[in-house]
Amino acid sequence: MRKSERPQPALGAAIHELREKRELSQVALASDAGLSVRTLSAIETGIANPTWATVRDIAAALGVSIGELAKLSEKHE
Repeated sequence: MRKSERPQPALGAAIHELREKRELSQVALASDAGLSVRTLSAIETGIANPTWATVRDIAAALGVSIGELAKLSEKHE
């Protein structure tokens, strides 16, 4: 996976926050979202930016809408 030229650490922080609130491991969330743990880790740390499809899958696995995830990410900017 390539590093993103324009990382989005706020989105990764929001995903991380929701994952921890739901007491999910990276392995569990990655599995539920159809991702590798390496990819999820890169997204959470802001190294990689997910596609919209991946954001949708992560949001669904966390039980939130994309809008809710975006709103939470604004708090991490």
